[in-house]
Amino acid sequence: MTSTRSLIRRAALGTTAVAAALVLAACGSDNGSDTGSGTQTSASAGAEDTAGAHNDQDVSFAQDMIPHHQQAIQMSKMAARQASSAEVKDLATRIEKAQGPEIETMSGWLESWGEDAPSSMPGMDHGGDSGSSHMPGMMDTEDMDELMEASGKGFDTMFLTMMVEHHEGAVEMATTEKDKGQYGPTKKLAGDIITAQNAEIEEMNKLLGKS
Repeated sequence: MTSTRSLIRRAALGTTAVAAALVLAACGSDNGSDTGSGTQTSASAGAEDTAGAHNDQDVSFAQDMIPHHQQAIQMSKMAARQASSAEVKDLATRIEKAQGPEIETMSGWLESWGEDAPSSMPGMDHGGDSGSSHMPGMMDTEDMDELMEASGKGFDTMFLTMMVEHHEGAVEMATTEKDKGQYGPTKKLAGDIITAQNAEIEEMNKLLGKS
């Protein structure tokens, strides 16, 4: 009888041990799963950090393109008052509407990167001299004064001629950003600028051919 009870007791203990082992194994499996999930989350975060990385070229592009756009908008505002051609006025309106939001976007990037965003174009009352001469396509103060004094068909021709040069400069800057930049959204904006402004250059050259 004692021997039988002993066997039963041992069997019960063995069952308990097996159950405990299974529970531990399950916990171990859960921990392993958690660890794997943590690794995946970390990897995802790393990928996002890489996608959001930027370099000096991205900063330079935004800091230069903001005043470049500001001058184009200033020229476009002149066209609203001084142009005689409805086509020139329409083009100027489209330039202003497109480039205003792009300035806001680029300013937001610079703020998020902890970089200074230009608050206004150098020599904003007229043109771009000090601090902007390195930007291709920028008009100087003399050019902007001359444009401000023009009117009618003379203004139309001058505006289109200057804006073609201005757009060509922007395309050059955007091409450099596409080649050397790192931040995805900035490179995408550069591509959009190239596409839009090349189309407007073609449009302006046609308008110049009509006049």
